[in-house]
Amino acid sequence: MRYREETCDVVVVGAGHAGCEAALACARLGLETVLFTVSVESIALMPCNPNIGGSSKGHLVREVDALGGEMGKAIDHAFIQSKMLNVSKGPAVHSLRAQADKSRYSQYMRRVLENTDHLSVRQAEVMEILVEAGKICGIRTCSGAIYHSKSVVLCTGTYLKARCIYGDVSSYTGPNGLQAANHLTDSLKANGIEMFRYKTGTPARIDGRTIDFSKMEEQLGDARITPFSFSTDPDSVQIDQVSCWLTYTNEETHAIIRENLDRSPLYSGKIEGTGPRYCPSIEDKVVRFADKNRHQVFIEPEGLYTNEMYVGGMSSSLPEDVQERMYRSVAGLEKAKIVRNAYAIEYDCINPMQLKNTLELKKIRGLFSGGQFNGSSGYEEAAAQGLVAGINAAMEILGREPLVIDRSEGYIGVLIDDLVTKENHEPYRMMTSRAEYRLLLRQDNADRRLREKGYRVGLISEKQIVALREKEKQIEKEIARVKGIHISASQEVQNFLSALGSVAVNGGLTLAELIRRPELDYEKLAFLDSGRPELPRDVREQVNIEIKYEGYIRRQMKQVEQFKKLENKRIPEGLDYDKVRSLRSEAVQKLKAFQPGNIGQASRIAGVSPADISVLLIYLEQYKRQ
Repeated sequence: MRYREETCDVVVVGAGHAGCEAALACARLGLETVLFTVSVESIALMPCNPNIGGSSKGHLVREVDALGGEMGKAIDHAFIQSKMLNVSKGPAVHSLRAQADKSRYSQYMRRVLENTDHLSVRQAEVMEILVEAGKICGIRTCSGAIYHSKSVVLCTGTYLKARCIYGDVSSYTGPNGLQAANHLTDSLKANGIEMFRYKTGTPARIDGRTIDFSKMEEQLGDARITPFSFSTDPDSVQIDQVSCWLTYTNEETHAIIRENLDRSPLYSGKIEGTGPRYCPSIEDKVVRFADKNRHQVFIEPEGLYTNEMYVGGMSSSLPEDVQERMYRSVAGLEKAKIVRNAYAIEYDCINPMQLKNTLELKKIRGLFSGGQFNGSSGYEEAAAQGLVAGINAAMEILGREPLVIDRSEGYIGVLIDDLVTKENHEPYRMMTSRAEYRLLLRQDNADRRLREKGYRVGLISEKQIVALREKEKQIEKEIARVKGIHISASQEVQNFLSALGSVAVNGGLTLAELIRRPELDYEKLAFLDSGRPELPRDVREQVNIEIKYEGYIRRQMKQVEQFKKLENKRIPEGLDYDKVRSLRSEAVQKLKAFQPGNIGQASRIAGVSPADISVLLIYLEQYKRQ
């Protein structure tokens, strides 16, 4: 029997948030790219929460945008409410979060994909990777068609051998009842790739007409909206926003759940996969936090042209009848009608220890991967990995240096480093607490940190980089100007400061020194600055932060210098750790398993002690002299 054969540069498997970014990156770099999906209706699907961003995740979206990715532009097009989170805290943890019109988001991304040169979208299930002499050479679909390619990027999301479960109902489908991908796992295992079985879940969707919002707290968006993309004109996103709502579970809700735990697949043993610790089901919350008499429940619209409302905070795999009683026990949901039941979903993914920090599989050259396939969770984590995997697949084909972002350069670097150097036995979720240099890795300066990298790769235009460099000049010039302005101790100044709750000045202070006071900032002190130039909002924001946190930023930069020294100490590929005398056996075992690329990575592996690192450093010095 003869089968169809085709040749391309890159095959991307899966059209979720990771696959979309990977395919766009490769195609925009001029490589002929084929994007496979089990259903074109699932392109950029948001099967769980109807929002993009949030704490730490908003950082990832802005970094994706700074590198030349598409997610930020997509959510700026499709959002219906936007809010900057954690504004009462320091700028390091400020994070954008936007409610999305799910349908509009997916439509936008599909339109972009279908109108990108060098990119073809193909609806088919990939069943096999083709490998020759340790190098990827293509894929085979379930129809038998072969696509020869120089590189393959796997972004299968939660579709590999997916199983959706609630109560006694178990169906072998992907999210939202879409077709699962049931064959690729066997091919991966046959090629020596270790697989994990993970689980995630989603809450019910409820008919908004059956909700009593008068019993809930209204959650409004920001008065002035900040776009995700640095390319989006801020004035273009000042829209009328849709409200979200906050309510709470109660003792009755918890009693219903406890009475039916034996019917929950999570506790009866019917679910095999490991679930996310930081995004637990409502059953998990009630059991693990038994001292809490209530939990937050967010009611969020799924879009402008649907009545479906997402019940955030109440994902579940309980039986249908229990779900109805449970949801109806919540204030405002007493008459709620379920449109879609909550469910848990199990799926196959890889052990990410098998990846290099370029997201290439160590065992198979030219095979890259991103997203939930790598053991992470979340749309934003997926997009970030997909973009890096796509860029590096392209860089390898083009014979150029790979893109590697380290922990001091971006949340993307923290995410990837954690995946490839730490033993993760549950879906990985990004959090600000994971980033040790978070004062430097703010969401507001992602363009200043990463846009030059995007330009060097080829995804950022000349016009965009010129604009960034002009912005940098404006920031530097204004900081220097502000530091040179001396404030008098006149009565007018004293009265002004007193009105702002600030102590009087004795003379000799600069405007910069006043900005550093906790109760003051660059904007509040405009009255004292008659020579202040007209500057864009984002420039003024950077000036304020750079001045206000100058000492802390300088201290963290010194920490980064020490970090870089370890990151720059390369470990030769294939180093025989058994020959390194005085290394503890546990360290040898872990180093052989992880195969770190540098001393910095080695130092972050659990089971490798500072003493082991000292031994390794001495050995490497001797190794160089050989």
